[in-house]
Amino acid sequence: MAKDKQPRKPRAETPKGFRDYFGADVIERRDMLAKISDVYERYGFDPLETSAVETVEALGKFLPDVDRPNEGVFGWQDEDGDWLALRYDLTAPLARVAAQYRNDLPSPYRRYAMGPVWRNEKPGPGRFRQFYQCDADTVGAPSVAADAEICAMLADALEEVGIERGDYIVRVNNRKVLDGVFETAGLLDSEYLEDNLERVGIAIRAVDKLDRLGEDGVRAMLGEGRKDESGAFVEGANLALWQIDHILKFANAKRNTASETLATLSKLIEGSLSGLQGVAELETIAALLAAQGYGPDRIVIDPSVVRGLGYYTGPVFEAELTFEIFDEKGRKRQFGSVAGGGRYDDLVKRFTGQAVPATGVSIGVDRLLAALRAKKLERGEAETAGAGPVVVTVMDRDRMADYMAMVGQLRQAGIRAEMYLGNPKNFGNQLKYADKRGSPIAVIQGGDEAAKGVVVLKDLILGAKIAENATLEEWKDRPAQVEVPLAELVSAVQKMLAQ
Repeated sequence: MAKDKQPRKPRAETPKGFRDYFGADVIERRDMLAKISDVYERYGFDPLETSAVETVEALGKFLPDVDRPNEGVFGWQDEDGDWLALRYDLTAPLARVAAQYRNDLPSPYRRYAMGPVWRNEKPGPGRFRQFYQCDADTVGAPSVAADAEICAMLADALEEVGIERGDYIVRVNNRKVLDGVFETAGLLDSEYLEDNLERVGIAIRAVDKLDRLGEDGVRAMLGEGRKDESGAFVEGANLALWQIDHILKFANAKRNTASETLATLSKLIEGSLSGLQGVAELETIAALLAAQGYGPDRIVIDPSVVRGLGYYTGPVFEAELTFEIFDEKGRKRQFGSVAGGGRYDDLVKRFTGQAVPATGVSIGVDRLLAALRAKKLERGEAETAGAGPVVVTVMDRDRMADYMAMVGQLRQAGIRAEMYLGNPKNFGNQLKYADKRGSPIAVIQGGDEAAKGVVVLKDLILGAKIAENATLEEWKDRPAQVEVPLAELVSAVQKMLAQ
């Protein structure tokens, strides 16, 4: 008789496209988001937490393929036959909330939201199916003063988390200006509009990649197409040469000052009412920002910013980090974009049937964290996020209450501390545990120390430095281990941590 097969053990592995976050990563993200929250609340924005699950209908037509709800999102059909999905971003849930609670919310409604979003897309290097976003939006304000405020707030948030002035720039444009360019290029004529919509979409995506593809790459995409990095041919917009030149003049219209840039744009879109309205809105934004002291060292008008999503209806903006980093091949490159957004006046209208103005920005949390790590490395700063607790070691099993009392004193003083809870038989293992925890200090008290009323503080950070290089000048005057009276435990630990 055949033996029953034992059930296969589940594989202990993270699903493809997902990742786990451990202590230091979680603390680093928490601290950064807390600083951003402080800025947003200073501007009068309130926090909002929405469900991670939305109906596919609420998520809307802006998904990659709304006819197949399991494409692009993690979707499923519930027992009532309704299609549900994990939220794709934080904007669609806001549109639903703004419509659902429109009689209860103040107007304008200013909210910020932070949390994970999910996209059922093919994962790749640096591309995950779950990632964090941090959004701030104003719903119900038609004035471009709301857009200017978002740009100012974004600049302040970047500086608050540690991106210095000169290492970033917030670039601003207007989709109405882009529409004016397409109109004057003959791509929005009603007679050929349906045929041209796909070409316009390709053109928008091409201009959006100007910094990555360069002018030659964008010209190719506006024309017959180009081969991508994998060697596959990507179909272009197949525009006429004069249309390509016209669009590239727009993308390169940035001049030394905002007024010069806007004058150049006005000439390019002469005859387009929509385009000229967009230029006028940019003039207002530039004036409002200048009045608050946000000069071109922080925020600039830049026509090359178009943003890829189709739901933007007015001003669009993008925060780009301008400092250089080394890529995986050791080549220097600029860090690039970490945030973007714009005005989307038609999104809430899907629910209410009435136009509801809205504008907002989304920060890529993981990218901004990566940028902050790069800046720390550049400045030679030590990693401090998620520093481990002070570990009180256990020398005598029958004195556990004494050790716990020490831990309690440290915690009451606001110091992160713990007592070793493993098998205390091998003291070396306790120190290995403290090293693995990233602990800065180990507290030691055996019977002899207890009799004298003292404790030994072992500086684990200094010990590691000495192990790396025993001749380090900056460490030579500091003892790796000190004996202090038990009554001075807290102050001695505070002093050692400060060093």
